Amino acid sequence: MGLFDRLKRGLTKTRSNFVGRIEQVFKGKKIDDNTIDEFEEILITSDIGIEATMQIIDDLRAGVSSGKIKDYEGVKGFLKEEMLKILGLPQPFVLYQERPFVVLAVGVNGVGKTTTIGKLASRLINEGHSVIMAAADTFRAAAIEQLDIWAERSGAQIVKHQSGSDPAAVAYDAVEAAKARGIDCVIVDTAGRLHTKYSLMEELKKIKRVLNKAMPGAPHETLLVVDATTGQNALRQAKMFNDSIGITGIALTKLDGTAKGGIVLAIKKELNIPVRLIGVGEGIEDLRDFIPEEFVEALIGNESD
Repeated sequence: MGLFDRLKRGLTKTRSNFVGRIEQVFKGKKIDDNTIDEFEEILITSDIGIEATMQIIDDLRAGVSSGKIKDYEGVKGFLKEEMLKILGLPQPFVLYQERPFVVLAVGVNGVGKTTTIGKLASRLINEGHSVIMAAADTFRAAAIEQLDIWAERSGAQIVKHQSGSDPAAVAYDAVEAAKARGIDCVIVDTAGRLHTKYSLMEELKKIKRVLNKAMPGAPHETLLVVDATTGQNALRQAKMFNDSIGITGIALTKLDGTAKGGIVLAIKKELNIPVRLIGVGEGIEDLRDFIPEEFVEALIGNESD
């Protein structure tokens, strides 16, 4: 199965929930205030967010008034254009700085953070890069073991301390080891934390400071891992983490298990943080770069889809 087909399969739930409902509203009907109101409700309940919804509805009304949009097919074409306008150009995950390139991975419990790190390490190694993973989630012994398994599976190196150690010290040692060994990328795993817990957010700030001390400019990417199935809660998490430590990119997991894929638009429109990576399945190859054009095409597709 090709990459696009996997993405399309992964978005099945979102597509049937979203496009199916839009078709019911517009197909064979006149576009008027009632149908536009129904469309607005679909956008909001699909987790596209208030700001993105308002932009889409305003532009739709203008298109209908001018005679540019006349029927369901017109609405579909308009929606593709509008989504691409909101999502902008691709901003995928790339190693672009001096080496080692340092990635700080953060997120709440249960979003698939350690698995995402493991898949990312596997991908980078397959691309010919060397990777060290830092087991800075010292709160859970199981997290260190899980990262160990991913290191063995992917061929990455790992830096770890005992359970209960200072997470910032693990992160520091990983960067120092990477510098000494000429490693391309350091990926720092951190403890899952509620974005509302002050002390845990302060710990993240400390890790960031220590990384910058080990290597000025680090971390080069602060990657927030969020679970697409949580919908608007993913947006709230992104806001809180961004306000607290500054997020440079998002990895959106479990997109294949949700009808709430519209959250991609809400995050970009309201926070202007790029979605770099998406998870559309269990396999290592199912962690992929987020390419807006592919996403929109897989989501809305053609009439024959």
